[in-house]
Amino acid sequence: MVKGVRKLSKVEVREKKLLARKMDEKYRLTDFEKETLKRLQEKKEKEEKDVEAKPNNYVQLASKMFYKKSSVLVDNKAFDSMKRDLIKSNLQFLPVNYISLILLTTLISAGVGFLFFIFFLFFSFDPFPMIVFAGEGFLSRMVMFVWIIVLIPAVTFISMFVYPSLEKKSIEARIDRELPFATIHMASISGSMIEPSKIFSIVVSTHEYPYTEKELIKLLNETNVLGYDLVTALRNRAFNCSSRKLAEIFNGLATSINSGGNLTEFFNKRAETLMFEYKLDREKQTRASETFMDIYISVVIAAPMILMLLLMMMKISGLGISLSTGMISLIMVAGVSLINFVFIMFLHLKQPEGAG
Repeated sequence: MVKGVRKLSKVEVREKKLLARKMDEKYRLTDFEKETLKRLQEKKEKEEKDVEAKPNNYVQLASKMFYKKSSVLVDNKAFDSMKRDLIKSNLQFLPVNYISLILLTTLISAGVGFLFFIFFLFFSFDPFPMIVFAGEGFLSRMVMFVWIIVLIPAVTFISMFVYPSLEKKSIEARIDRELPFATIHMASISGSMIEPSKIFSIVVSTHEYPYTEKELIKLLNETNVLGYDLVTALRNRAFNCSSRKLAEIFNGLATSINSGGNLTEFFNKRAETLMFEYKLDREKQTRASETFMDIYISVVIAAPMILMLLLMMMKISGLGISLSTGMISLIMVAGVSLINFVFIMFLHLKQPEGAG
């Protein structure tokens, strides 16, 4: 015989609902906790894939065409500085492949220069930008524009030759801007008396210093992958580092480890010096910006007005070069646009990354 189930009273039902509501409020997740769990779940579900870096077709073509010639040139002393800059600039090129790339690009630019030379033999801009048949003799125009054939490939070769050096200087400046803060971070970590190599692993894991991080990853690879001891790896990275200040830290740290020095004190001293230099550099940049603003006002506002007034007076008086009103306006607009473009590019190159 099955016993009947006792029916709950209204008071008991009310108390049970109230208890359930309290339990729900006690263990309810906040919005922050829900967002954290969501990120952890996404991180678990994210699959890691090995990406194989392959050279593009242009680099492969250059290597096929000029590999033998580049193998001979790479041992030339004239390319020694370029090879060192190529290593320090973090460009993903072997010296032989990069020289092949220079040769192929120079060859293509020579073809482009020849096409420009042929164009200017038969055509001219009169007035700009109208293209008309040239009225001068063939030989005179050949002598006038033959420099194009030499200038374009020469500029291309020189630009690609010095590019690793420019890239190295750019990376050095970015590392130097991150280094004071990265060194302070290292000093705080070293106070826990952990193994020195772990200091760099922790700094790399934060991803707060992207350019310094690349150098630290190379340092860790030399110890974890190549099997060098930490002191040897520090010496190697100091020799191949693009930043002189970071190289000094690596050398000083290697010396401190060998002599049993206090790493926390070493990092604190270096951080103090680097921060002082950083503040001086920012002050110099502020004063330089004020100077550039004065130059900009003089060149872009005052100079075009004076030049336009001079050209209009020459047009009215008939002295010297007489240009139409439309041509004067075109020269002014083109000149101001070019000056603005040059100033913007210059300020972009001089402005520290992350500055507002």
